[in-house]
Amino acid sequence: MFRILIITYLIFISNNLFSQELNSKVIINTDKLQSSEVFIFEEMQSTIEQFLNNNIWTEDKFQSEERINCNFIINILNEPSSNLYEATVQIVSSRPVYNSSYESVLLNHGDREWVFEYYPSQNLEFSENSFNDNLTSLISFYAYLIIGIDYDSFEKLGGEEYFQKAWKILNESQNSGYKGWDQFGSKQNRYWLCENFLNPEFKDVRNASYDYHLNGLDVFYNRPDDSRKVILENINKINSINSKNFNSTIITLFINAKADEITNIFKGASLDQKRNAFNLMNELSPSKSDLFNKILQ
Repeated sequence: MFRILIITYLIFISNNLFSQELNSKVIINTDKLQSSEVFIFEEMQSTIEQFLNNNIWTEDKFQSEERINCNFIINILNEPSSNLYEATVQIVSSRPVYNSSYESVLLNHGDREWVFEYYPSQNLEFSENSFNDNLTSLISFYAYLIIGIDYDSFEKLGGEEYFQKAWKILNESQNSGYKGWDQFGSKQNRYWLCENFLNPEFKDVRNASYDYHLNGLDVFYNRPDDSRKVILENINKINSINSKNFNSTIITLFINAKADEITNIFKGASLDQKRNAFNLMNELSPSKSDLFNKILQ
C-alpha cells in the first residue's frame, strides 16, 4: 500500500513538473515611486512570477525546455492610496526558431492601464468564472494571450481556445471599474487586443503569422531564399488587410514584434527582395521608416 502511494505521488509530481507552460521573468521597477517599503515590491515580484510559472494554464504537457519564455516589466508610477498602485507594463514573449539558437519575438506590447491592489502576503487565486481582483485578472489575461499567440505560430488558429479564455476573463472584469477592459478606451487596450484575435475579419492575419513562422523562419537555416520568399508573401497578405483596417491592434502587435527581425532578415537579401520588403514594411508602419531604411543599406 505504501509503495502504491509513493508511486502515485511521484506520478503526480512528474505530471506537474512537466505541465507548466510559462517560463516567466518578472521585474518590478519603482524608480518613479517614493517608497521605502522595498520588501513589498520584492514580494510582489516573486508572487507574480510564481503565479505565472506554477499555474497550469492548459491541458498540454510541456517539457521544461518547451516552456514559453516571457518577461513582464512592471513600472510602478504611483500609489494613490494604501496598497493601490498605478503602473505600466511591457510584456515580451518569444518562441524558438527551428535549427537555431534564435528566439523570435511574438509579443512586445505595452499596457499603460495597469491599476491594481496588492497587500503583503497576498495570494493570487485565479477563477475562470469570477473576478477576484484586478491583478490576478491582468496576469491571467496576458498568460492566455501569450499562450494563444505562441500556439498560433505552430498551428493554424491553434491559439483559439486560449484567446477565448482571455475573452472570458475580459468579460468577467468589465464591471470591475478598472480601466482597459472595455471597448470605449484606447484602441490598443485589452478589449481590442483580444477582440482582434477572435474577430473573423483578422483570421488571415493569424494565418499569415503562422505561415511566416513555420514555413518562413523555421526553414531559414537550410533555405534562406525560400524563407524570405514565404515571409514576403505573408507580409504582403498582412499589408492587404492593413489597407482596409489601418492601425488595427493585431497588425500593430505584429509590427511591434517583428519590425527589427524583418529588417535583419532582408539585409542579406537580393536587391529586389530588399526593395519589396522595404516598400511593404514602410506601408505597414510609416513611423518606422528610419528602421526599414537599414534594409536598403
